[in-house]
Amino acid sequence: MSTATESRYSRLFDNATLRQIERMRLRPLRRLTNRSRGEHLSGKGGSSTDFADYRDYAVGDDLRYVDWNIFARLRRPFIKQFQHEEEMHVVLLIDASTSMLSGDKLLRAQQFAAAFGIMGMLNLERVSVYGIHTSGVQPLLFPPSTGRTKIRPLLTFLEQLEGGGAIPLEQSIETMLRFHRGRGVAILLSDFLTLGDLSRPFNMLYSSGLEPWGLQILSAAEIAPDVQGDLRFVDSETGDTLDITNAAELLGEYHQQLQVLQDYLDAQCRRRQGRFLSISTGEEFELQLKDRLCRQGWVLR
Repeated sequence: MSTATESRYSRLFDNATLRQIERMRLRPLRRLTNRSRGEHLSGKGGSSTDFADYRDYAVGDDLRYVDWNIFARLRRPFIKQFQHEEEMHVVLLIDASTSMLSGDKLLRAQQFAAAFGIMGMLNLERVSVYGIHTSGVQPLLFPPSTGRTKIRPLLTFLEQLEGGGAIPLEQSIETMLRFHRGRGVAILLSDFLTLGDLSRPFNMLYSSGLEPWGLQILSAAEIAPDVQGDLRFVDSETGDTLDITNAAELLGEYHQQLQVLQDYLDAQCRRRQGRFLSISTGEEFELQLKDRLCRQGWVLR
């Protein structure tokens, strides 16, 4: 007898990965929150009996907030959330420039944005998404939303996000901040292969009360390019060309400059009490999510 196949909820990842994401939560370094609700305790004392919602138990949660009646029925621990807790705003900034169209970088950015967004929404945090570097003048916006009912609209927005354009990163973030209100975490998903001063975008985010997290997404070919002989390089965003003779000799310089860029980005984020991590699209998304992000302290399981 054949069994029915479970329909896939999103094209970004399978349902098993979705269920794992639902049990995770973001782990900010600071407590930049707004006086509302959410799982991030205000630290100001006091108590409240205004029940807000349930979420899955995560290691480290206070056992006093476990609903033992539900646990007795379902054999799964759930945490009760109340109005006296504060709300963290999670801002997801997706670089959708032309350079992100190579090597599935934009797809990987969409996957991580979906994961971070789901974690935030299920923990009663307000989540907003901006598609920056797009071909339009204004960033594409998914407005601040929270709760399980907003997961489907979030996934639809991300699935329909298209790349293209070459608006400077600095200009894109400056435009985004005209729309944004709220303190919390800003996660910038980009290859960061851009010209200009990258310190100013991080300054703008930090000054707006947002803890900057930089997730660099590179293709396998960008991490370990296989080049030799005479080549002509074409900038995917500007169309500028550069002729190279005996490119193999330049590989050492390329790797050195890539490491310099990553060290610089890491310092920019840490200086503003944020985080930085570089990943490759050549690795499985599920492994990066469950292993690297957890080991780096970005998320809790």
